[in-house]
Amino acid sequence: MDAHVRTWLKTPLAILHADAAGGLVIDGAKIVECLPAGAMPATPVDAVQDLSRHVVLPGLINTHHHMYQTLTRAHPAAINRELFDWLKALYPVWARVVTPDSFRLATRLALTELLLSGCTTAADHQYLFPPGLEGALDIQATEAGAIGMRMTLMRGSMNLSVKDGGLPPDSVVQDQDTILCDSERVIGRYHQAEEGAMLQVALAPCSPFSVTPALMRESAELATRCGCRLHTHLGETHDEDAFCEARFGCRPVDYLEQNGWLHDRTWLAHGVHFRAEEIGRLGGAGVGVCHCPTSNMLLASGQCRTRELEAAGAPLGLGVDGSASNDGSNLMQEVRQALLLNRLTYGTAVTHLDALRWATEGSARCLGRTDIGRIAVGAQADLACFTLDELRFSGAGDPLAALVLCGAHRADRVMVAGQWRVVDGQPLGIDVEELRRQHGNISLNL
Repeated sequence: MDAHVRTWLKTPLAILHADAAGGLVIDGAKIVECLPAGAMPATPVDAVQDLSRHVVLPGLINTHHHMYQTLTRAHPAAINRELFDWLKALYPVWARVVTPDSFRLATRLALTELLLSGCTTAADHQYLFPPGLEGALDIQATEAGAIGMRMTLMRGSMNLSVKDGGLPPDSVVQDQDTILCDSERVIGRYHQAEEGAMLQVALAPCSPFSVTPALMRESAELATRCGCRLHTHLGETHDEDAFCEARFGCRPVDYLEQNGWLHDRTWLAHGVHFRAEEIGRLGGAGVGVCHCPTSNMLLASGQCRTRELEAAGAPLGLGVDGSASNDGSNLMQEVRQALLLNRLTYGTAVTHLDALRWATEGSARCLGRTDIGRIAVGAQADLACFTLDELRFSGAGDPLAALVLCGAHRADRVMVAGQWRVVDGQPLGIDVEELRRQHGNISLNL
């Protein structure tokens, strides 16, 4: 959609986050009108799109992923293991099979899966850099541009290998100078600070058991100088707690604070095993948490204390996590998983609207963005449009509840920055069958 083109997306069946039963007017990349039922656009439009069959959501936002892991879903060496043993089983496999070619296909496949699920912005935590994959984030920037999705490139890192008391093998770690030099390069090349940014960069040392405190501190200082955000895994398992206490003499949240990360430019993945006092400190500092329900269930890690974190002031987002610890890259399904898992702890106090909010406004807050994650005048025109035509929805009442409770998993139309990227359930410009063939051939030959 050119900047001067105004399109009326007319009469959706239901819409989230806007009183707009009459539809939306999109001008270029922005929403410029939210129309009540029966109202007409304030100024002439160039085109009208009928969405009367659709439930319209803000584009979903995935705040934690490891796209390279699509290559090793349901891998025999890692099935039925908890996190540390799971990682130890897969690190040698990843070191061998993650090459520039396989990584490009893994990224393309993960982005396509996410897009089809209604996701318009993805944050990928790429921390694995075996020899030859030094340009991993350049590959991801190219793939995101080709598919038309917004992306936060998370320049991950590991510099604490087995020989130094960490978890990863020597073959997948880098030294601190290499990491910081490339981090600065990636920020300079790709980080867009302006409204409507298609690419942003965050610095993301992997976890307490794979990086040194010095790298945590230096990454925090670099992020401050460059105006970037910070991300890491934290509070995921009891093994992590034990590691921090044995090696650093403190718990993970203390470790975070000691290294300059306890502030509102940080968001964390998982956040399962925080104590009440720690939740208060995180919320008071504005640290965000990405809830990854499927991964936490599959690896038996535990459950994030979502309501307590939000009550304390922590932004709460949603993420699919790595495709080898979720075995899918579908954010709409993750919304349903979040609702169901949280019902076990909080009962009906957690609703479908909470789960949808986590995947939209909450995730946007984790990424430090106010221009996405909502349907409102002035927001970016990122939309996920679902129909209720499948058998699973027959007999459904409330359309928004039906998406979550009846298990929607594929969008009919997806718009990013005012451009349709999925039409009639198909991603534009992507040969899905050929992508599946190429990616599957690599995975089968591991």
